[in-house]
Amino acid sequence: MINERQDLVLTTQEACHYLRISRPTYLKCLYAGKIKGAKVGKGWKVLKSELDRFLKGGDGHQPGNGTPNYQTVNSKQYQMTEI
Repeated sequence: MINERQDLVLTTQEACHYLRISRPTYLKCLYAGKIKGAKVGKGWKVLKSELDRFLKGGDGHQPGNGTPNYQTVNSKQYQMTEI
């Protein structure tokens, strides 16, 4: 059975409050792919379970594993490249 409390959908404001970080820091994490979220309208939505994964130290991107990192923006997927 899926734990419903882990699958809550949070807004940017709720996520920042939960993580206790500023909005610019949160957005940097989203754009860098450290937090996986979906852009819905003008705001971002993210699962609480994703924020818990982020807090545990999993960044969602393992360099060198051969798997491309994708970022979803405005319902389109873009491949992220490392500089």
